[in-house]
Formats: sequence, C-alpha cells, structure tokens
Amino acid sequence: QVQLVESGGGLVQAGGSLRLSCAASGRTFSSYAMGWLRQAPGKEREFVAGIIKGGGSTVYADSVKGRFTISRDNVKNMEYLHINSLKPENTAVYYCAEDQTLHKIIVVTNGSWGKGTQVTDSS
Repeated sequence: QVQLVESGGGLVQAGGSLRLSCAASGRTFSSYAMGWLRQAPGKEREFVAGIIKGGGSTVYADSVKGRFTISRDNVKNMEYLHINSLKPENTAVYYCAEDQTLHKIIVVTNGSWGKGTQVTDSS
C-alpha cells in the first residue's frame, strides 16, 4: 500500500512563492502517474497539476498555468509543486495524488491521496 506524505505548506503573502513536496513509499513510484489536488473551505476537491510516470509530460488546471510547476524525481520517490505568484484564492489544503493514469488524477477519482498540507495566503 502506498504512503504519500506532503510537506512545505504554510502562510505566504499574496505574490509569494513556496514549494510543496510529497514523499512516496510502499510501491514502485515510477510506475504511477502523480499529481496535486486541492480543496478550499466549502468547495470540492479539484485537480491542480499532474505528471506522467516518466515525468516528460505535465498538465495543469487553467487557473494555475504559468504560475505552478509540477515535477518528480523517480530516484528519490519525490514529487514537487512549485507555487509562484500566490493568489488569495489559492488558499487550500493541497493533496499529493497517485493513480494508474494521469486521466484518473485529472478527473479526481478515488485514487491514493496523502493527508494534505495547508497553504494559506496571509495577506
């Protein structure tokens, strides 16, 4: 069974940057697509960014394109989300996600998720 542990969240002023990390263990990391989801208060969990098994292709929600960058390290079994130009509406709990295909992450199926890390605009 996979374990996904997020870190790196915190209070950031609007316009600021931070990097979220996800440490994966329990099964072959490079065999799965990875992604990030988020859930703001009172809203449903939504797709943010995804990356294929080999890391050569990425997909982003329209609202974060150009500001967020997803990456993965298949040697260290780590996934990252670089957040730049943070906006107040980016305040949410961010979840690391793993699934068999990138499509399943994009449509937010009931795959494997971590417990999340809180990102808050402190402005």
